[in-house]
Amino acid sequence: MKVLYKTQATATGGRTGSAATTDGAFKVTLVTPKELGGPGGEGNNPEQLFASGYSACFLGALKFVASQQKVKIADDSTVTADVGIGPRDDGTGFGLDVALTIALPGVERSVAEDLVARAHIVCPYSHATRNGLDVRLIIA
Repeated sequence: MKVLYKTQATATGGRTGSAATTDGAFKVTLVTPKELGGPGGEGNNPEQLFASGYSACFLGALKFVASQQKVKIADDSTVTADVGIGPRDDGTGFGLDVALTIALPGVERSVAEDLVARAHIVCPYSHATRNGLDVRLIIA
């Protein structure tokens, strides 16, 4: 694969700590949610970061495949990622539960379904999770 862009981030302290990119463009305070045994409160967690990244990336993939198909995507189109975490059924660790809800106002449902299927192939987050995570795609 020819890498077109690369970034680097470092986390300190794990789920309750901080993370930042080496270029200084992004910094976040990490706080473990109470539901996972942490203090909760101000800060973010890896699931929020994953949900934000996946939803943005999937919308970008949708716009890309729509342009290839000569379909106009409205500026108010959205992708909402619901990300949950919990113990895996096999008892060997934790897993993620992910659903993407895609709203494409003004796009006929059959066209939206085709675009979403194509975007799920194109999106690098979808590709990276394909064999280890069941991502549910919901068209709003």
